[in-house]
Amino acid sequence: MSVVSIERIEVGAERIDAVVAVSDPAFTRTSAVPGLAQRAVALLPGLARHTCECGSAHGIVAELADTETPHLLEHVAFELMALSGSPRTLRGETAWDFAADGPGVFRVCLGYDDDLVAIAALRDAVAVVDWLMGVSAARPDVEAIVDGLRALRMRPAEEPG
Repeated sequence: MSVVSIERIEVGAERIDAVVAVSDPAFTRTSAVPGLAQRAVALLPGLARHTCECGSAHGIVAELADTETPHLLEHVAFELMALSGSPRTLRGETAWDFAADGPGVFRVCLGYDDDLVAIAALRDAVAVVDWLMGVSAARPDVEAIVDGLRALRMRPAEEPG
């Protein structure tokens, strides 16, 4: 069982919007797993360069240590996208309205330069978050994930129908 599940993705002209559910209330926040932020940065060193408008005054590592798990998913997806060639200037947002959507349901928005890469990065980020949260023993193969995203990026352009 994954910590988070992607319930729906809508693709817009400049961003994808995903409805993400947290499977167990105990995993709603990253603070449920001591040392998670340090593990995240060890796995994906580029996370240390991320900034966050809603983040901690003590930087992204402090933010990742105690934030909503779908917010971690957002940052992991962006880092995977950046490693595959997306600009680091892309922005996103994690929001929630539990009254409207139900408890544990979040909305994760990712700006993109390639919609398929963004969707795949979000999917791949679920496996990374599962490992970071300690529900998966298999350390993610970041190099293989990034290679897969690069292959999507290099796909032949579709010819107009």
